[in-house]
Amino acid sequence: MENEVQDILIGTVEDISFYNDNTGFCVAEVNTGDEGVTVVGTVGELAVGAEIECRGIWSFHPSFGRQFKAETVVQTLPADVGGILKYLSSGIVRGIGPATATKIVEKFGTQTFDVLENDPARLATIRGISSAKAREMCKNFKSQFSARETLMGLTNLGLSQNEAIKTYNLLKAEAMDFITANPYALIGAETGITFDKAEQIAENLQERPPFTYRAQAGICYILHHNLGNGHTCIPRDKIIEPAKELLICDSDAVEIAIDNAIESKAIIQRKVYDRDFLFLPEIYHAERGIADRIKIMVEFPPRQNEIHQSEIYAFEESSKIKFDEKQRTAIEYAVSKGLLILTGGPGTGKTTTVKGIIQLMKNRNLKVALAAPTGRAAQRMEELTGSEAKTIHRLLEVEYKEGENTQSFVHDLKNPLDYDAVIVDELSMVDVTLFSALLDALPLHCRLIMVGDQDQLPPVGAGNVLRDMIDSGALPVVTLDKVFRQAMKSKIVTNAHRVVKGEMPEFDNSAESDFFLLKENSKYNAQKKILDLVTARLPAGYGFDPMGDIQVLCPSRMGEVGTQNINAILQAKINPPSKEKQEIRYKGYTLREGDRVMQIKNNYDVPWFKIGETGTGVFNGDIGILTRIDKANDIINVRYDDKEAMYSVENVKELELAYAMTVHKSQGSEFNAVVMPVLAVPQKLAYRNLFYTALTRAKRLLVLVGNEQGIRQMVENDKKSRRFSALKYFIESDDNDDLLTF
Repeated sequence: MENEVQDILIGTVEDISFYNDNTGFCVAEVNTGDEGVTVVGTVGELAVGAEIECRGIWSFHPSFGRQFKAETVVQTLPADVGGILKYLSSGIVRGIGPATATKIVEKFGTQTFDVLENDPARLATIRGISSAKAREMCKNFKSQFSARETLMGLTNLGLSQNEAIKTYNLLKAEAMDFITANPYALIGAETGITFDKAEQIAENLQERPPFTYRAQAGICYILHHNLGNGHTCIPRDKIIEPAKELLICDSDAVEIAIDNAIESKAIIQRKVYDRDFLFLPEIYHAERGIADRIKIMVEFPPRQNEIHQSEIYAFEESSKIKFDEKQRTAIEYAVSKGLLILTGGPGTGKTTTVKGIIQLMKNRNLKVALAAPTGRAAQRMEELTGSEAKTIHRLLEVEYKEGENTQSFVHDLKNPLDYDAVIVDELSMVDVTLFSALLDALPLHCRLIMVGDQDQLPPVGAGNVLRDMIDSGALPVVTLDKVFRQAMKSKIVTNAHRVVKGEMPEFDNSAESDFFLLKENSKYNAQKKILDLVTARLPAGYGFDPMGDIQVLCPSRMGEVGTQNINAILQAKINPPSKEKQEIRYKGYTLREGDRVMQIKNNYDVPWFKIGETGTGVFNGDIGILTRIDKANDIINVRYDDKEAMYSVENVKELELAYAMTVHKSQGSEFNAVVMPVLAVPQKLAYRNLFYTALTRAKRLLVLVGNEQGIRQMVENDKKSRRFSALKYFIESDDNDDLLTF
């Protein structure tokens, strides 16, 4: 929590309920003299009998009650005989159990620790302890003491307790020497240490490490940073200037740093279309892995399962629908060939086609899985198809361990999924790492049907998977481009198709229309119109619920008509402060009971419950209502559709107001009514595919607030934000010298 005031707790460890060797996460029972307290946190291994001083906050766990969440723990060895006996009896020192501990303490009393550290010969005078055994006991005791000293030294250099434990688990007693020599070598998910943290550590050292270490780490940092901008790789020549600025050096020093990083395998350089590109190894292997698997799937399709036109006609008859030629082609490819990209805009029949694919596959007793990148997209897929759909993470069974920054999946190359076909919707939202993990988990015989709209925004994560695969020309692609008669009645649909072609939408402000432009040139007046639309005009005119039906979509977070400002205005009107409503403030905004909120990162540990069922996990993009804030007991409840999630108060950082959201955050979702400001759009966000994505989020009504100039600026700009990626090249390339080995 921001500016959280920490408490201090001092006591004696009575019992260790749980300890994770890998993460250092510990649950201990501590006697403070006045009461017994449960202390939890990533604080390293504690010993029964040790005296500890903890800094942290009090909390209330939904299942385990009141706890002290420790951020840091300093432990000292007990000084009295009783404490020493309890400490050694805990098994903290290998080779010493309760019986041996009793013998040692009875003989040496308060001198026990001094004997264990310095005098194995005296220890060997005890009956039953040989000289060799005594030396081993003393060695183990000093090793234990050394671990505490090392952890303390690491935290003194500026590492958090969590970072210190991860570093110690990797390097053991050599951790201090390692970090002193080169703190930049610690950067990575295994330690949680970033480039900025390594810079801080370097400043705390008596002697700064050589520039070459910092320079190589800086090159990797720039590549990591650009992953956040969607780039899987960067041209070598384009990294020179930002590296000179970051490292404060000349071009020659940067070139040397790049070569050193390549030689040490910290980065990978490959020629892509006759230009040198730099990759982080894990992203390079993800793109190469996708390309190699796609080539295998194209060359070795699943066992042929030819489909007869009569089967498609029978499905049309039973479903009372009529497929066009392209829809039939898509069904034939999907069922018989087993690999297909199905793309198309709104109203072109993608969902109906997918229903046909599902049914005809099931008619052949194929086991079919449906998946989408987000919870809302999966829910929408399930509602439209009538078949169960999961997030890709749920399908692969994500594993996310407490205290670690990396995720893994139960299903992978060694443990593939048990399905004959997987159908993935909203593929435009899937980044290279997630798609690579999905392909790894597919059994060799599995069919893969990929559905998406290539004109929508690219994924938030790195890569351009859908577009690159289509552009490669290596996979079967069916593009549905016929807008069906029923959809033609919707101006939302017809205008979305006009926008894709670079044409201005047609505005029809008649009462029967579902697409409106409320003209406004003033950003202040636009705010007022948006507020009036959401809270009065649309509820009164259409019966829409401001909390459940209407969504404001903004191109940007910032500015007068950005999400931050619009959220504050709508919250003040829809859910104003009240003595009956608890609220919590975080980083300049307020969350209040009754607010519409959105989860902004995946959290696989948050418990939820609904009638007759419990589970864990809430996901990026989930939208719900904040129903309870109980700071005293450290509980926040959010209702997502039919389930209630229970958070710790510290998880408020994963929630933000959702009366308004960015267009990027809306991907994979649909709303009955969308209101969108279209004036003062920042130049870097004034793109056609952003505007198109916003239009296609509306099911029944779309209201634009602004002017035609703002709309034209987006419609005419089809440049898209440039993303560097190599997937298309890897798929097209016949160069086998660089094929991945598994």
